[in-house]
Amino acid sequence: MASHKSAAKKSKQDISRRDRNRSGRSRLRTELKKIRALIAEGSSEAKDKLPAIYSLIDVSAKKGFIHDNAAARLKSRLTQAAN
Repeated sequence: MASHKSAAKKSKQDISRRDRNRSGRSRLRTELKKIRALIAEGSSEAKDKLPAIYSLIDVSAKKGFIHDNAAARLKSRLTQAAN
């Protein structure tokens, strides 16, 4: 347990940030799995959903759930797979 008031506050902040980051990353991974499944099926729905997943990837990078270069790489690979 933290022995200073500021350390206790920092611990609480770390826990809430970890939970927020974990849920954001989890949501991103779930959506990536769904779009990859659509691409594997050869569904025409996949190209329609690409802009939404791009937006989610960009937001995830902006909020720090993933690195900026990782976001660019994901978008590039999804585009190649869809085409």
